[in-house]
Amino acid sequence: VEGEFKCFSAVCTHQGCIVSSVQTEGIRCECHGSAFSIEDGTAVNPPATEPLTEVEITVEGAEISIA
Repeated sequence: VEGEFKCFSAVCTHQGCIVSSVQTEGIRCECHGSAFSIEDGTAVNPPATEPLTEVEITVEGAEISIA
C-alpha cells in the first residue's frame, strides 16, 4: 500500500540464512528457494512455512527508524 511501511527480519525462517533480495514480487532467500510476501512477511514459497518476524518501525517525515 502506498505510504505504508513494513520491516521484517532478514533471517529466513527455514534454516536461518539471510534473505538475498527484496523486490515487488516478494522477499527471496536463495539458500533453499523460500519466498515471503512483502505485504505481511508470510511464507509464500516453501521450504519455509513460518513468516518473517515483523520489526517495529517509526516513520517521521522522510526518516524511517527501528523503534
